[in-house]
Amino acid sequence: MTDKTKNRIAGTAGGLVNGAFGGGGGMVLLPLLTKWSGLEAKNAFATCVAIILPMCCVSTAVYLFRVRPDVGQVLPYLAGGVVGGVISGLTFEKVPVRILKLLFGAFLLYAGVRYLLW
Repeated sequence: MTDKTKNRIAGTAGGLVNGAFGGGGGMVLLPLLTKWSGLEAKNAFATCVAIILPMCCVSTAVYLFRVRPDVGQVLPYLAGGVVGGVISGLTFEKVPVRILKLLFGAFLLYAGVRYLLW
C-alpha cells in the first residue's frame, strides 16, 4: 500500500470519527500518521492540529444547524480552546516529543475513563 493511500485512509478515519462524535478525529489521526504513515511525531502533531480545524468547523456548522446549542454554555469551552491553542502554538517547538506523547496518552486515558463513567 502506498503512503498516499495510507494517508487517505487515515484522513477518512479521522473524518468519520469527527463526524460521528462531533470531534476527536485527531485521536485517530495521530497514531495512524505516526505508526502507519511514518510521519515524524512533531510533524504528525502539527498535521493533526491543522486537520482538526476544518473538520471541527464542518461539525460545528452541522451541530449549530441541527441541534442549536445554547451559545452561553459553549463560550467558556471556546475561550479555553483559544487560550490553549495560543499557548500550545507558542510552546510547541520547545516541548520534547516524549512529553507530547505522554500528554496525549494521558488525555486519551482521561477522556476514555470519563466517557465510560459519565
